[in-house]
Amino acid sequence: MSAQNTEKHEFKAEIKQLLDIVIHSLYTEKEIFVRELISNASDALEKLRHLKITEKDVHQDDLELEINIKTDEEANTITIQDYGIGLTRDELVENLGTIAHSGSKQFLEALKAGGDNNADLIGQFGVGFYSAFMVAKSVKVYTHSWKKDESGHIWTSDGVGSYEIEESDDTQRGARIVIELGDDYKQYAKADSVKEIIKRYSSFVQFPIKLNDEKVNTVEALWLRSKSEITDEEYTEFYKFQANAFDEPHYRLHFSADAPLDIKALLFTPKTNNERFGYGRIDPGVALHCRKVLIDAKPTELLPEWLRFLKGVIDSADLPLNISRETMQDNGLTQKLSRVITKRYLKFLKEEAKKRPEQYAEFFQNFGVFLKEGVATDFTYRDDLAKLLYFESSVTEKGKTTSLADYVSRMKDEQKEIYYILGQNRESIESGPYLEGLKARGLEVLFLYEPIDEYVMSNLGQFEEKQLVSADQGDINLDDAPNPEGEALSDDDAKSLCEWLKETIGERVKEVKVSSRLVGSPVVALSPDAMSSQMRRMMKQMGQNSPMPLEVLFEINPRHDLIKNLNTQRASNEDLAKLIAQQTFDNALVAAGLLEDPKEMITRMYQILEQAATK
Repeated sequence: MSAQNTEKHEFKAEIKQLLDIVIHSLYTEKEIFVRELISNASDALEKLRHLKITEKDVHQDDLELEINIKTDEEANTITIQDYGIGLTRDELVENLGTIAHSGSKQFLEALKAGGDNNADLIGQFGVGFYSAFMVAKSVKVYTHSWKKDESGHIWTSDGVGSYEIEESDDTQRGARIVIELGDDYKQYAKADSVKEIIKRYSSFVQFPIKLNDEKVNTVEALWLRSKSEITDEEYTEFYKFQANAFDEPHYRLHFSADAPLDIKALLFTPKTNNERFGYGRIDPGVALHCRKVLIDAKPTELLPEWLRFLKGVIDSADLPLNISRETMQDNGLTQKLSRVITKRYLKFLKEEAKKRPEQYAEFFQNFGVFLKEGVATDFTYRDDLAKLLYFESSVTEKGKTTSLADYVSRMKDEQKEIYYILGQNRESIESGPYLEGLKARGLEVLFLYEPIDEYVMSNLGQFEEKQLVSADQGDINLDDAPNPEGEALSDDDAKSLCEWLKETIGERVKEVKVSSRLVGSPVVALSPDAMSSQMRRMMKQMGQNSPMPLEVLFEINPRHDLIKNLNTQRASNEDLAKLIAQQTFDNALVAAGLLEDPKEMITRMYQILEQAATK
């Protein structure tokens, strides 16, 4: 610079304070400066585009509306250039050197008044430019206003205490920011590093971004376009880019809303659930943007934890952010945004289940566990999620499912409970003793196969004012079964046998009684309440023993030949009868999933076989 046309200015005290905050504490990641300068460049181009509607006499009108970035490892520099609205000499002083227009005074006052909580929308304070000084030895801004009669200027500073402004003919319309990088930040002079940052934060900037003459932002911000203008191929390409996926999405939901918030969202449901294949817990996959600028690639509080399988983008211009654009500031507004998105997605799933049941069944098979997680942990959406749960039942074919609402529609007029039973598969449930009494009375039973299902049902409690009841619960009251087969023990013999069984089995059984639910099975073991049974099974799955003592209700079928023969056997061969009683009890525990140690059962079985073989 020559002394004749160079003006030297001291930064105002507020600017010095602001620079210190920006450089040392405002941004958590130094690479953010690339995003900030690209955002400023995009804003300048957007302003020029609007200005050209009314102003026809624009300086260098043939320049393209694009952002050019150059890296130079040898010179250790990075240059970011736009052909936007540009700055006059006075605007340079006002925006970069004083508090008049940059908003720095208001920013500092906000910090004093209440910290970041008083920060407002992106660009409110205009301090993004100063982020360059986090990594710079010096910064030069070559700029020319859109006005033809203005001169070009160069603004230069090391960000310490002063800046210089010089008239220059070496300028084009817009701004060219040349950053000489500090010795610790040479990575930002490498094209590959800068390209990765651009793709992470600025992929959807509406103007072309060229890095060393190569266009970097090749994927369009589809969520801002009308659905009618977008092809399936474009949606799939965007999904693959955003989710880093290779398959096609199972579902997509593209919508916008103006109230209560300005929201534009494009959400994808993948085809596969990677958590099921042992890849660990899925990270949140819906990125948060504000006006196409990435705020958070994996926001943990944007959507409920049980929607972590979703991929896509949510963009809202209404977001109050802290000045560094890095975090959400208004927690109440975050929750409002979360509610709008979540309710809209649940409404979408409800519509899909009705319109395309087979496709929804495929979705539920893969991702139903997340909806169940929501029922068990999220009271806010419990009722809505319950309507989306589907299970096999005793009235459906194998592999076909039904909803809780459909179950209720088939209930008998006097029926007040929704019955369910947990088992490894349909075959084990249908061959077990718990289903037969309900089936004999024409009562439908839902079949639950996953460990989380029982926890879900106990947390849900009821559906449409109908109680959810486990079929292996001990206190189920059933009417007499119609047309029971076979002659039963007399009431006196049955009562006497129950007393003898209680004495023979001992402390392992809480109560023995005649069953009203058994039809074809001889005995059944029940828990006094569903919660104790559920807790014991959950702890067993985790490889732990329950601290709760095992309490079992043992019911016998007085019409079954085994029970009638046992009643006879205890009078003629009590020792063998006692072995059979203990073995029958253990068999019932096995069927109930309550037997914790099978060693005694196996030893006893050999004793019974030995006596049977000698006859």
